[in-house]
Amino acid sequence: MEIPNYGRVTAQTVIFDLNGTLGVEGKVREEIKELLRKLGEKYEIVVLSSDTFGNLEDEFKGMKIKIEKVKDGNEKLQKALKYEPYIGAGNGNNDVRMLENAELAICVIGEEGASVEALLASDIVVKDVRDAINLLLNEKRLTATLRG
Repeated sequence: MEIPNYGRVTAQTVIFDLNGTLGVEGKVREEIKELLRKLGEKYEIVVLSSDTFGNLEDEFKGMKIKIEKVKDGNEKLQKALKYEPYIGAGNGNNDVRMLENAELAICVIGEEGASVEALLASDIVVKDVRDAINLLLNEKRLTATLRG
């Protein structure tokens, strides 16, 4: 997609953090899963997570989503780089390097909040992951937000 006075976004992959971004305490609401299914028709979806609550695989079972466990922000970046160029969505300090290297970075300030570093590493800030997904499903919203 071409965004006037911003540039071209060519990413075919969206990388999400799980905790604080897609879900709370490792759980993703059905409404979000349905939006992810729609987004998966347009992009490859990858979830990079440390799996703090131990339910990463169960949470996305049967969905067309690639999941990868990571130990920290450095490993998250290394795994993300395999998908370049990518769109990144996160909220925490362990997402900062992944966000900094994304072609388009979205900070999600959900129920768990967001770190200042993640906020500063992002191109767009949203109040809920639904907003982030809907921006990607409705590209004119992205244009309205980012055009110069």
